[in-house]
Amino acid sequence: MPNGSNLAPINEALGNYSQLFMLLSAFVYMVAFILFALDLAKSNKTISEIDAAALKRDSEMLVGAAATSGSAPRSPKRGGPIPRADNVSENVVNDKMNYTEHSSNRNMARIALVLSWLGVAMHGFAVISRGVAAHRVPWGNMYEFLSTGALVVAVVYLVVLFFKDLRFMGSFIIGLVTLMLCGATMGFPTPLGHLVPALQSPWIVIHVSIAVFASALFSISFAMNVLQLIQHSRMNKIASGLPDKLPFMRLVPGAGALENFAYRINTISFVMWTFTVMAGAIWAEAAWGRYWGWDPKEVWSFVIWVVYAGYLHARATGGWTGPRSAWLSIIGYGCVIFNFTIVNIFFDGLHSYAGV
Repeated sequence: MPNGSNLAPINEALGNYSQLFMLLSAFVYMVAFILFALDLAKSNKTISEIDAAALKRDSEMLVGAAATSGSAPRSPKRGGPIPRADNVSENVVNDKMNYTEHSSNRNMARIALVLSWLGVAMHGFAVISRGVAAHRVPWGNMYEFLSTGALVVAVVYLVVLFFKDLRFMGSFIIGLVTLMLCGATMGFPTPLGHLVPALQSPWIVIHVSIAVFASALFSISFAMNVLQLIQHSRMNKIASGLPDKLPFMRLVPGAGALENFAYRINTISFVMWTFTVMAGAIWAEAAWGRYWGWDPKEVWSFVIWVVYAGYLHARATGGWTGPRSAWLSIIGYGCVIFNFTIVNIFFDGLHSYAGV
């Protein structure tokens, strides 16, 4: 284990640039989030206008048909599903996340994506420069873990956009990234410094980096599950004859598609979290002479593993689909948040050195 006196000096100037670019990236993300939200609002209006035009055409067709046959036209049932013309689908995106022409002209979403990439560039510089300034990996405390996790969430989302059009998640994912950065900078501000002796181990690269990636993927599946519940509730109301109050949700795939996507992400995340727990046990034996000591952080890491294992098992073999699986996944993510915040802040244990 390195001796603290032999560690390279901290580059304070580069550390200050890291902090500045972290704040700038948070601001850029916030603007991107606003544009994504405005895109949804505009899409909501556009889709409503399309529906109104379709209803008007259908009404005119009914009137014309009635005039030809000499019978009185029948009005659509009040509060019932809105009739649509043949060229207007129920959703402007199918379950494979392929969009129709009605969603192609979304300039604000395009600008938001450009800003998101700009935010990622600034954010990446901030994270990397902090590590370079301290001559170590940049995830040695809660501020660094949260800011690095936010970067992974943003990068994964933007990379997936090359393969699937997930612009409908922009306001949710970029909003979550903005919230994570605000939580890091305002909730856990930590001066740049060297790692405490217990963290000066090669295992920090393996154990913590996998934990960051797993937590980031859990965050993305959480957003998927929230959208799934909203979509499920919306479709139930429409099926009951109630008006569609969230037409912008037609930009979002069906609840089943969201559930399947979240399930695949959680499967990958669970494997990574399993490795995180195993690597943590090996590191604990090297640092403290035991693999498991019922430390609060160890216990809650295992609780997270159990909840997500139950979620995967229930959905794969127990038939837990729909809202039940979504809520179980959300509970798992709640355990992740509890482990990162409450356990780190209020529970005394061997992991209490995390920069709080």
